[in-house]
Amino acid sequence: MSNKLYTAEVTATGGRDGAVKSSDGIIDFEVHKPEAMGGKGGATNPEQLFAAAWSSCFLGAMGAVGEKDHVNLKDATVTVKASFNEEDHSFFLSAELEIHVPSLSIEEAQKLADKAHKVCPYSKATKGNIEVSIKAI
Repeated sequence: MSNKLYTAEVTATGGRDGAVKSSDGIIDFEVHKPEAMGGKGGATNPEQLFAAAWSSCFLGAMGAVGEKDHVNLKDATVTVKASFNEEDHSFFLSAELEIHVPSLSIEEAQKLADKAHKVCPYSKATKGNIEVSIKAI
């Protein structure tokens, strides 16, 4: 049986043109459909929030797998591009993760990213559910 370490609680109102608020009040802002999707823009959206969460978690996973090899990730970055797609009037997400570790070669960074992808909770949650590409740059 798993041991629940932490539970985030966020409540949304109004859908894609509404607001989100966390139970501790740290998150408390509007969300709007992006202009590219016919919305008014001017606020964050679910895809940005998902990309923010996954990129920070993934960088943490890279740190965890790189720690035993004493990999310096001080200047490493992870950029997640979360896309909202449509095909045959059906909507779905896809994601591209770009990994940049200046202290490593592209090949070494890719190996580290591939290892992190196996342990990152967001990567596990999306495995087999959305198209994902992981690329060291």
